[in-house]
Amino acid sequence: MKSWDISGKDSNWEVLSETTRSKGAIMCILGGGSEGGPDNSHADSDQWLYVISGSGQAIVDGNAVPLRMGNLVLIEAGEAHEVKADEGTVLRTVNFYGSNIELT
Repeated sequence: MKSWDISGKDSNWEVLSETTRSKGAIMCILGGGSEGGPDNSHADSDQWLYVISGSGQAIVDGNAVPLRMGNLVLIEAGEAHEVKADEGTVLRTVNFYGSNIELT
């Protein structure tokens, strides 16, 4: 088992840990900033994005989804995406990536 206290993390992007099947990371985007873009996708892995604080939007395959504290977004493998922070806020998210995981 592994465990992290992410309450004080303010890294732009930091992988916390990974295995051959999954990865966990934290992302902080300053107000008005963004990560990703229309050509950004993960061909073989889904991305779960959970908003810890701040606000913004996720643009997934051209569709904008508002992001607020407590929102959980699934970006499926192959979907192009960009995550933007609203002006005047810091958007903090925890991101989990999984691929080829079969649940039994």
